[in-house]
Amino acid sequence: MYREELTLALTNPVSCHLITWGDDLSTGMREAAELGYRACETFTHLALQYEDRPNEFADMLASHGLVLSALYGGGRFSDPSRADHVVEYNTRVARFLATLGVDRIVFGPGGPRSGPSSSQDLKQMARTIDEAARRTADLGVLACVHPHLGTEIQDRGELDAIMELTDERYVHFCPDTAHLTAAHVDVVEVIRTYGSRIQYMHLKDLTPEEPDPAAFANFSGTEALPIFCELGLGTIEFEPIMAAVRETGYTGWLTVEIDWSTSTPYQSLTQCRDFVQDRLGLPIS
Repeated sequence: MYREELTLALTNPVSCHLITWGDDLSTGMREAAELGYRACETFTHLALQYEDRPNEFADMLASHGLVLSALYGGGRFSDPSRADHVVEYNTRVARFLATLGVDRIVFGPGGPRSGPSSSQDLKQMARTIDEAARRTADLGVLACVHPHLGTEIQDRGELDAIMELTDERYVHFCPDTAHLTAAHVDVVEVIRTYGSRIQYMHLKDLTPEEPDPAAFANFSGTEALPIFCELGLGTIEFEPIMAAVRETGYTGWLTVEIDWSTSTPYQSLTQCRDFVQDRLGLPIS
């Protein structure tokens, strides 16, 4: 039932994060385009190599038939001594995005995490996030807070506090299906709660505790499988999540992301592409 409903209702454009190719931006763009993706997100440090020549970066994207969906900003929001730096850095990234005609920046919180964020930390985070988000909004770029494992915004209580303490006119939300699930957050419920503030979204899957050897037969790692895996190979039920997205009316980017390939980047993003198209009914081009 979910599959039929989603096919009829979801019209979100799909992007592909090039994180799987590491620093090999050229190969990532080429192979993502070969797989049919028409949009991408990439490492910010790679994009900012073109900060003084944005037309060259735009031409590189265009040569592969790609557009940029967003870049990842953020920083250690809880540290008052770094507040000015964090605000300036995110303004810098947003200025580059605006030059390219891109209107989303992801606010990734700082790590590593030493424990739950205190109320004082959360208040400081909210102040810095608000200021940075206002500055990016002035450039036409919407700031989207991304709860992330191992950082100062990980758990549901921390997300709730940030959503309550920040200005909803400027501070938006980027749910990540795997980071939220791994932090024991009910993704469906949190999407319904903050649906009006969602302006970007990452789709990734969570590796099973007891993975099927056949599903990961191509994994070449010498240690344990990575915590995140290709869409459809993990434990997350995406159909109810996408139904919740549909209920919110969100029609923006859905960015496929797989940090570490369990085979090759090309094979991993093929698996993700086929899952998004065949299981979720979302064409990627």
